[in-house]
Amino acid sequence: MPASRYKRILLKLSGEVLMGNQQFGIDPEFVAELAREVKLAKETGLEICLVIGGGNIFRGMAGAARGMDRAQADYMGMLATVMNALAMQNALEQLGVDTRVQSAIQMDAVCEPVIRRRAERHLEKGRVVIFAAGVGSPYFTTDSGAALRAAEMKCDALFKGTSVDGVYDSDPKVNSQAKRFDSVTYDRVLADNLKVMDASAVALCRDNEIPIVVFSIREKGNLARVLAGEGVQTIVRKEA
Repeated sequence: MPASRYKRILLKLSGEVLMGNQQFGIDPEFVAELAREVKLAKETGLEICLVIGGGNIFRGMAGAARGMDRAQADYMGMLATVMNALAMQNALEQLGVDTRVQSAIQMDAVCEPVIRRRAERHLEKGRVVIFAAGVGSPYFTTDSGAALRAAEMKCDALFKGTSVDGVYDSDPKVNSQAKRFDSVTYDRVLADNLKVMDASAVALCRDNEIPIVVFSIREKGNLARVLAGEGVQTIVRKEA
């Protein structure tokens, strides 16, 4: 795998990606495949932070829509992200990759609390740091948590691995004529509500000039290609 042009990145994965071909939950085989891709990326010398959503187990917004208290539902969603983080930690460590999970909700029996300086030390020592439980407060998505951690850790870019191969001007699953952008500005994403990440996450990346690279993580080997500047992707940045 060729060397990346970045030194430190944050990789944001949707929880749904961990389902593999299942309807819900965690597919250990697919998680192991993702872990192999992260290991290959790390072997190029990259420092890697990870944030994983919880939608494969529980989504706060969906719970609230069904009548649950929004704050309670969001806390349940945060706990789901911790489960996903522990699953990814296990898969990475089985490959010999030193990994630490830091949770915004303190639970000392299973992971560390989020401490920025400690996380920086882990990265400097070659460990992968997985940030869990979003920002630790309800009403914020894991997208916002990813943008916050990327800014906090001074990451060169935020890579968002999804089931879609970039940012389109409309939903490609609904509109077969949807056009994919190679590059698009933060302001265009916000003005046109292009659904890259939620608005607060995009604004936080814009204010800290952190490019957002959107690509399909479901395609085997795609993370390596995108990190090398190849493969299909959309870059959200200040000037397109």
